[in-house]
Amino acid sequence: MRIPSNNGPIDSITDLIGQTPLIKLSQSVKSFTGSYYAKWEGANPGHSTKDRIALYIIEKAEKRGLLKPGSTVIETTSGNTGFSLAMVAIKRGYRCVLAVNSKASEDKINMLRAMNALVWVCPAKVPAEDPNSYYNVAKYLKKRYKNSVYINQYFNDLNVEAHYATTGPEIWKQTSGKITHLIASSGTGGTISGCGKYLKEKNPKIKIIGVDAYGSVLKKYHETGEIDPNEIHFYRIEGMGKNLIPTATKFEYIDRYVKVNDENSAYRSRQISNSEGIFVGYTSGGVLQATYQLAEENEFDAKSCVVLIFPDHGSRYITRIYSNSWMKAQGFNKSSY
Repeated sequence: MRIPSNNGPIDSITDLIGQTPLIKLSQSVKSFTGSYYAKWEGANPGHSTKDRIALYIIEKAEKRGLLKPGSTVIETTSGNTGFSLAMVAIKRGYRCVLAVNSKASEDKINMLRAMNALVWVCPAKVPAEDPNSYYNVAKYLKKRYKNSVYINQYFNDLNVEAHYATTGPEIWKQTSGKITHLIASSGTGGTISGCGKYLKEKNPKIKIIGVDAYGSVLKKYHETGEIDPNEIHFYRIEGMGKNLIPTATKFEYIDRYVKVNDENSAYRSRQISNSEGIFVGYTSGGVLQATYQLAEENEFDAKSCVVLIFPDHGSRYITRIYSNSWMKAQGFNKSSY
């Protein structure tokens, strides 16, 4: 829980996790009707919403006797969960070993290593069942390291519980129960599912909208119950979408999905940073892009109170979406945006 700065020293960096601010958006949404707010998860000490699940899951494992001093924490990650786990592991006396998707930026990988994590970089352009996928590499690492716990965020209901217990209640309180829409990227599904479950219990009329990437199977699966392999292709947005169905995604709490593409999401991230002064990551741009697409459908009205979850900090994308040379290399052209 976040400790106010005027209360003096804190015992650990992990005491600052949660109680992130809700920031009213202005310039980036000036053409929309309604009120719009960013749940700024980059304000966590590890700069992402993944701090919440790292602390929550590790504390649960400790209470169950699964983690003891000298144990190893193992996880698959696109970067943010790994950083959060590494941070908590340092404070709790654990080793952290991570299987990282090669889509993760160099910035993220360097930060993981700076946090004393052992990093295995795995290819992104392979199916989930491939032995070199980061899912299967993590399973291998679990066998290799004795006295270890595999966090398994994609298939761990504690991922959902963490947000049901913290993020959802924070949003409800910060909006005084006036929230009408929650828009959040969907990767593991823990954030949107935990928040969605809590908010739907408070008011079933609240619309929970997931943001998916082109190249991912989540939207179609939500609509049809089927995985379409023809939908799966490489995309650049990190931490959004999936080529499998995580059990941490509780589709019953999600009203609909909106798909966004790489280029628009990248430029929307830049728009947030240079118009709102909030230095956001790639998925935040995807969330804003989805909001634009919804506004074009007349989803919102003057009474709408819309909360956008901005899940991480722009510092992890310096060599990607905030690099003009990287953007040019991807063929992104602002004139076509």
